[in-house]
Amino acid sequence: MTCREFAEFIMEYLDGELPGDVHTPFEHHISRCPACDRYLRQYKATVAAGRAAFLQCEENEVPADVPEELISAILESRRRLPQS
Repeated sequence: MTCREFAEFIMEYLDGELPGDVHTPFEHHISRCPACDRYLRQYKATVAAGRAAFLQCEENEVPADVPEELISAILESRRRLPQS
């Protein structure tokens, strides 16, 4: 596996969805390529930092002067959005 191929499969690897025939070469590449090993560790740290940032977000707090009808309309429109 090349470094470029490694980068193409990183999301599937982290999601636990890497096909079996690719998983072993992927992990073998990590064990032999310090640059890709470092990249994977940094990538994981970046994802964790992004998640932590949103945990501290106060998006669930709605100001008292926002009409309940507006909140309901926004929530309803979110439910109607196509899932990607």
